[in-house]
Amino acid sequence: MTLQQLKYIVTVAETGNITEAAKQLFISQPSLTNAIRELEKEMQITIFNRTNKGVVISNEGEIFLSYARQILEQVGLMEEKFLNVKERRPQFSVSCQHYSFAVNAFVDLIHEFDANQYDFTLRETQTYEIIEDVSRLKSEIGILYVSSKNEEIIMKLIKQHDLKFEELFTAKPHVFISSKHPLADKEMITLEDLEEYPYLSFEQGEYNSFYFAEEILSTLDHKKNIKVRDRATLFNLVIGLNGYTVSSGVISKELNGENIIARPLLVDEYMKIGTITQKNMPLSRYGVAYMEALKKHIAE
Repeated sequence: MTLQQLKYIVTVAETGNITEAAKQLFISQPSLTNAIRELEKEMQITIFNRTNKGVVISNEGEIFLSYARQILEQVGLMEEKFLNVKERRPQFSVSCQHYSFAVNAFVDLIHEFDANQYDFTLRETQTYEIIEDVSRLKSEIGILYVSSKNEEIIMKLIKQHDLKFEELFTAKPHVFISSKHPLADKEMITLEDLEEYPYLSFEQGEYNSFYFAEEILSTLDHKKNIKVRDRATLFNLVIGLNGYTVSSGVISKELNGENIIARPLLVDEYMKIGTITQKNMPLSRYGVAYMEALKKHIAE
């Protein structure tokens, strides 16, 4: 296995096409194909499945590519330090539940490094996929919460995937509502206050169990339920339908505007929000910087 082969497979993965990758790498298509096949044979895995429309990364290939990118990142850092090579394309990825502080920290990260080119990814996705993304090194860091209702199951999954959970903060549940909601003037809201209003939650796909729900107290019965996939849709419905959702109470006026407010929910429960990472793998410099940015926004 050589660094050149690793660069080859990363380029193929990024383009999704052997021909296009060969052009970018300035080698012939047969040479690139042979190099990939030799690497697959040596590693005893199939990295790419060939189709009529190009190449598709296999499950094993995704894991292998994650390690390949980590290796190339470290080599890039060595070249930057000792060979004064500045023109690099850093890569970094985060998978998280829908938290505004995670987005704000991501913005800070990009501003801090201010590279001429980069390939950063922020996935606001489903809870189970966050764990899968970090376990496969598709993302370096994941962000999710645990509570008394789901902690046993979530922590078991984290352990099974050889990951570690690091708490960022513990919050009491809050209700996110419109600033014009009939309950907006209340200092604290009860479950009884909310009975007649639509309850909004993030859809979790095939893992739609309450253990994976992004909203705490998801086991409770609600008269009116609406499931969505993205934050903008959820907040539009919160405003348009006088709906509500339950979260940590950490809210960003810059991202969510003045129309969304948080009010404490009168329940005996907690949300322990934290990060998940690979247990035995040190963070990249981007991962370290992102963690610092997270803690800064949480403190604020």
